[in-house]
Amino acid sequence: MPAATIHQLLLDVAPAGPRLVAVGERGRILLSFDEGKNWSSASAPGQATLTAVYFHDDRHGWAVGHDAVILRTEDGGKTWALMHQSPEERKPLLDVWFENLQHGFAVGAYGLALETHDGGQRWQRRTLLPEDMHLNAIAGGPGGRIYVAGEAGTLLRSDDAGRHWRKLPSPYPGSFFGVLRLPDGNPLIFGLRGKAFRSPDGGKRWLPITTHGETTLQGGSVLTNGSIVLVGNDARVLTSHDGGRQFTARQHDLRQAFAAVAASGGALVLVGERGVAVLSRSEEESR
Repeated sequence: MPAATIHQLLLDVAPAGPRLVAVGERGRILLSFDEGKNWSSASAPGQATLTAVYFHDDRHGWAVGHDAVILRTEDGGKTWALMHQSPEERKPLLDVWFENLQHGFAVGAYGLALETHDGGQRWQRRTLLPEDMHLNAIAGGPGGRIYVAGEAGTLLRSDDAGRHWRKLPSPYPGSFFGVLRLPDGNPLIFGLRGKAFRSPDGGKRWLPITTHGETTLQGGSVLTNGSIVLVGNDARVLTSHDGGRQFTARQHDLRQAFAAVAASGGALVLVGERGVAVLSRSEEESR
């Protein structure tokens, strides 16, 4: 189906080799092989809204969502298997990240955190902080350092692949909806009222980022060329080519709230409350 005909809520999108995989309401999973122009439905179990998708490589990926649902794919998103669910808790999972094919974390509402050491076959509860704040986003990378961002300025860091966690000083008391691990290993965080900060030292200090307004930022991505793209409400799109120090801003012609962004070939593919929007990367970089 053409992107212009998709009119449902999509909450995340991620590259999986030559394809893009998007997830959203009612358990919908969509695949695109042509930089977001056309999409097809994947085979997926259940109808719980899916909030996040993550691929460790071209074939192996995980999606999480409401009812603490966790899905796994081993064929690049074509088919999915249900690995975990807990509808009685009424706690949605909001993000997922894997260190390797065996070890990963899923985080969510009211402090919910789950960890697996066997590729998602079994999941154990983890307590990352005493309070039951929503844990909205998780990002990791080489060296065992992982960051979590959440409600009411919650910021956490692990230096040993999640065995131990400590709370970081927060530059803002409002909620953060996203955290990116930059190419130098340091974090960039963003959230309510257009607040965004980057740290030069692993979260000890935070430097404010000018985002040209107070529009809430919902999603972001670090592209293969090192550029950073943030998206949010009111069709907001922010782009940085200097490691997050400065961003240029624009609003997409299709006015909607964007939840996530991914790059595919020469396109930026944005998903949100009205489905999919495709933006030429050359057009964006010329602004």
